[in-house]
Amino acid sequence: MKPIPGASGSAVNWINYKTGIRNIFFKMDVDNAKAFIAIEITHPDEAERLNCYQQFLSLKKLLESTTAFNWQWNETFQTHHQKISSISQELKNVNIFNQADWPSIISFLKPRIIALDEFWELVKDGF
Repeated sequence: MKPIPGASGSAVNWINYKTGIRNIFFKMDVDNAKAFIAIEITHPDEAERLNCYQQFLSLKKLLESTTAFNWQWNETFQTHHQKISSISQELKNVNIFNQADWPSIISFLKPRIIALDEFWELVKDGF
């Protein structure tokens, strides 16, 4: 993915995507059961986190039309450490340790992170 520029035309660290907004992250992960990609809102103040989530919710149609994907919306999700809000997609039954699954994993993650970058380029100034 390194040679692929972001929507703004500049270089992007796709694995460690920087939104430029504190407590808003684009996260990708793969384990031995699934691959997922998410927008995670981790603000420690619940009211601020929910306000940010509502802001994304108001942009739902734009997100889904820009990315051409339907997303799973979770207003409050408990991780091991904190409550977060997330907007995500998951690909089940893939294993990072199974090389035969790598094409499916890449085909799942690559278009989604590129589409999220295009969406973020349109809306980031509002955050």
